[in-house]
Amino acid sequence: MLGLYREYVLPHLVERVLGGSGWADWRERTTQGLVGTVVEIGFGSGLNVPHYPDEVDQVYAVEPALRARRLAEGRIADSHARVEHVGLDGARLPLADDSCDGALSTFTLCTIPDVASALSELRRVLRPGGVFHFLEHGLAPERRMARLQRTLEPAQKFFADGCHLTREPASLVRDAGFELTAVESRYVGARAPWNYLTLGVATARATQASMSTP
Repeated sequence: MLGLYREYVLPHLVERVLGGSGWADWRERTTQGLVGTVVEIGFGSGLNVPHYPDEVDQVYAVEPALRARRLAEGRIADSHARVEHVGLDGARLPLADDSCDGALSTFTLCTIPDVASALSELRRVLRPGGVFHFLEHGLAPERRMARLQRTLEPAQKFFADGCHLTREPASLVRDAGFELTAVESRYVGARAPWNYLTLGVATARATQASMSTP
């Protein structure tokens, strides 16, 4: 029963909640600056597709829900960029090392079970100098709100397919070996447990191996 909810109901709920015009500006800002070949994890129903910059020509979409893929078909058909579904799991990307100019995630790091592996995979497939753009909700700075988020998180995870309220996106990205070059965190709309958002841009820090390579 839970599998049917995840596959057939949840994609429509996400489409309704996160597909409104109020999110258009945030999606525009998040995708701004992406170029060339981009991997997008948590592609969903393609809500970011209309906001891809003209400089983006290829997108590798990672999305496990077949229903969400079908909801995305119209947006993909209208897109100037070529969109190719390449995988189901952000923690295991079927892409070569250094094969992407950019990576994109919106409202996805909260849900991926092994988020550290997913971020490691993004680092692997990004070329040197590639960028990771993300827009995520997470733990609020106020003690009272954070306490409420922790209280609600078990129910949130159950009804929203594992979505956490208390992850800290910027910290997760930094701990995965990225260097944050731009970060903005604030409430969007009402001061609610779901509305503390972080918009960020990061580049992968050089590994010891890459620094020692002649």
